[in-house]
Amino acid sequence: MGKELDFYGNVHLPDIRMLHDMDEVLHDQAWLLLQDNIELYYMYRDLSKNGSDYNKIVENRLRYDITIIPPAMLGDEYVKTAGHYHPPVPGQDVSYAELYQVLEGEAIYLLQKAEGDKIIDVIVFEAKAGDLALVPPGYGHITINASEVPLKMANWVCRDFSSLYEPIKKLFGGAYYMLTDGFVKNPDYLEVPEIRFIKPMDYPEYGLFCGKDMYEMVSELRKLDFLLNPQVHQDIFKKMIFS
Repeated sequence: MGKELDFYGNVHLPDIRMLHDMDEVLHDQAWLLLQDNIELYYMYRDLSKNGSDYNKIVENRLRYDITIIPPAMLGDEYVKTAGHYHPPVPGQDVSYAELYQVLEGEAIYLLQKAEGDKIIDVIVFEAKAGDLALVPPGYGHITINASEVPLKMANWVCRDFSSLYEPIKKLFGGAYYMLTDGFVKNPDYLEVPEIRFIKPMDYPEYGLFCGKDMYEMVSELRKLDFLLNPQVHQDIFKKMIFS
């Protein structure tokens, strides 16, 4: 595939995640030892339709990205992102949230919540084109492409922080690996609960609907305040977590 992304007539080049950027988080280490350092997936950061949109997005402390993950097998494991957590909002005891939407293909979003050295909750979204996937505060997350076609997804996120990759890297991946036979627990975690499978949902009170292009939120960015100040929007996260 070509590496350029045309977003409303603006051409962008990606940051590229390479195979050996992922060495610590892959399941099949024997396979990995024999592999060249190939390209895995492509991240297009800070996108906007035009200068006016860009200024609004920046003024509202947000960022809109697109990631493309071509289908692949990493030994016995389906291709996935490296996985990360978010830091706490300054002065608060909750971390930043993130919102994803599948644009093309299919995604599996694996979310995990840690409490000390234990994982206390694991959630999986299976999402198709148009579906939304909300990552609540406190949840690390990994995206998996277990399909035979490229996965193209977008995200809205606060632009004020850098993601934390080390907590997942130090435990050699997420709490579960997605293999050809299904999910298997990562033995490097002390305790891992069973997966809770949740369906993608709408958030009408925030103007968010599966099937509606969430880039259109650029015209009402105040509704994405839950990404900036999650501590005052617990309703949206409770709806997702306890659905």
